[in-house]
Amino acid sequence: MSDFINILRHERRLKAALKELNLNELESIKEKFDSVIAQRREEEAEKLRQHEAKQKKIEEFKSAMADAGIELSDILEQELGGEPIVKTTRKKRAPKPPKYEYTDENGEKQTWTGQGRMPKAMKTAIDNGKPLESFLIK
Repeated sequence: MSDFINILRHERRLKAALKELNLNELESIKEKFDSVIAQRREEEAEKLRQHEAKQKKIEEFKSAMADAGIELSDILEQELGGEPIVKTTRKKRAPKPPKYEYTDENGEKQTWTGQGRMPKAMKTAIDNGKPLESFLIK
């Protein structure tokens, strides 16, 4: 948040910032603020009128479609080339087979597919000079 906005939001800070201005300057600032506020109110009222008009048209279209026996899905199917509108669930892919085998800190053999983060034990071994190819499952 800018310092200007921060000062405007706190009365004490605003008083301190404006104490050097005389009354005429403060009145001028007040008129400018009133003008900006009036413009903002008009803009908000216009947005609300437009939104209400749009909602009214949507309701008119819905009732006209209902009177004609047409549903929204009929229109969408036709626009999409006759394909029925049904959400398809993604198929879960089969897990990848392990590609690497390593021994963890506890001395147990573990496997890694090569996807995601490299296991800590493998990373340590590679950092110490062991080649990645030495972990490949044959």
